[in-house]
Amino acid sequence: MTRSVRRTLVLLLLVVAAIFSLVIYQQMSMQAWEPEPAPDLSAMNTFVYEEPRELTEFTLTSEQGEEMTRQDLRGRWTFVFVGYTHCPDICPATMATLRQADSRMPAELPQPDYMLVSADPERDTPEQLRDYLGFFGDDFHGLTGDIDVLRALAKSVGAVFVHRDDGNGNNLVDHSGHLALINPDGRMAAVIQPPHDPDKLVKAYRQIYEWTRQNQARSG
Repeated sequence: MTRSVRRTLVLLLLVVAAIFSLVIYQQMSMQAWEPEPAPDLSAMNTFVYEEPRELTEFTLTSEQGEEMTRQDLRGRWTFVFVGYTHCPDICPATMATLRQADSRMPAELPQPDYMLVSADPERDTPEQLRDYLGFFGDDFHGLTGDIDVLRALAKSVGAVFVHRDDGNGNNLVDHSGHLALINPDGRMAAVIQPPHDPDKLVKAYRQIYEWTRQNQARSG
């Protein structure tokens, strides 16, 4: 075997070894970045999405009379609830539970916002929302506006609402009672079904946040 042939074989072997090493490295990297599965929080009536769901685009009005879009939900965690200020039972109970959860939220966790999406925009003016939500705390906000846009937003968080007359000329609104947890990317990370308990809400939020942070660290 001549020296030039021997040199060529050595070079070919080095190239093959380099390609093989690259393939092994890529496979190991893909395995290392494989996300942890979503936590099973069924005992707390909570379903966590492996892949958070996109919300519909919307333009609505806040309790401060300011225009809000989907982009305004980015940058923080938000509990979303579909309801209305004249609700006689489910809404005040749920909002009171959220206020309790907010007061028990550990300081080391990102402090979430709480968003009431109105199912009754005719009566839920920004002023009405502001007066109603002011009772619960500074982290409580609301959205109102076009009913079709509100209905589409409710649908994108898995909720529905229907208007009906109670027979005495009073307008009632039947609506879903679950909470949707929106992550800082503005996507729905989890759904929390009633009955709601403040301690379980805090515990579920902590586990979802820590799972999300762990996956972000692994992928980065």
